[in-house]
Amino acid sequence: MKNRLVLTLTTTRGSRQYSLSKLAKYLVLAGIALIFVGFILGNYLLVKTTDQLTLLEIDHRSLEGMYEDALDSRELYKTSLDELSDTLDLVQSERDRFEQKSAVALTERDKWAETLFQLEQKMGLLQSEMMTLERSKELQQIANERLFMLRGIPNGRPLKKGRRTDGFGMRKHPVTKKKKSHNGVDWSTHIGTPIFATADGAVEYSGYHKKSGYGKLLIISHNFGFKTYYGHMDKLLVKNGSVIRKGQLVGYSGNTGISTGPHLHYEVRYLFKPLNPDPFLKWDMDNYNNIFTQVKGIAWESLRKMHPLSQEEVPLQ
Repeated sequence: MKNRLVLTLTTTRGSRQYSLSKLAKYLVLAGIALIFVGFILGNYLLVKTTDQLTLLEIDHRSLEGMYEDALDSRELYKTSLDELSDTLDLVQSERDRFEQKSAVALTERDKWAETLFQLEQKMGLLQSEMMTLERSKELQQIANERLFMLRGIPNGRPLKKGRRTDGFGMRKHPVTKKKKSHNGVDWSTHIGTPIFATADGAVEYSGYHKKSGYGKLLIISHNFGFKTYYGHMDKLLVKNGSVIRKGQLVGYSGNTGISTGPHLHYEVRYLFKPLNPDPFLKWDMDNYNNIFTQVKGIAWESLRKMHPLSQEEVPLQ
């Protein structure tokens, strides 16, 4: 009996005993051992799996956080890209606008330079290879000086229509037939031809001048001691003391005084001395320098220095 294993099963109907042999006993014990080992191993694996699940859950939460951060970063990145794109568009727009302005500025600069080159040519100056700001200031100074002189000193014709009939110098007077100096030039023209002042000034005399034989006479005083005389006028439009501007209508030609026919007698005087009007009639911006050598007895250089806008002396070119 000691080599047998007795199993007792108890139920509601009673108890029964089963006797097992030695081999069966070992098998049963082995089974029990296997069950125990399986139970221990199962618990171990369960604990291990639980730990792994816990770790997986932690990793899952971490990944969720990383994913949410990635989404936020993606949105931020997208916003940054949008802002960068807008900035690039703005930069491109500003670049295009700048290029357009640069093109316009270059065009305007070329026009500016071309205008100054033409001014150099018109004033008879040496042509510059390149127009600079310094040269433009110099040209402005020269142009201002010339305009000042051309407005204050007689130049140009006093009438637009008329045939020249007599010049400056000794001649036989058409009425008295005596040889006498003719102090001006004459233009044959219809009565009522408009007469214009040849420079800025003030009216010194306006009226009938019987003694001179000029009939209705207009005398205008100009800058630096110059005067102009307009004789044999039909009608005078300005009075003594009136301020006159160059090109202003001052009256109409006639046939008054000692005259053989309708005409205008015109004189240019400097300090009461009659001058040949021809150089003054031809004097303008194009041949500005000619008069300084053609008309003697006038301190031209001293007159030029009296230009009120001069800040430095610019030699006559």
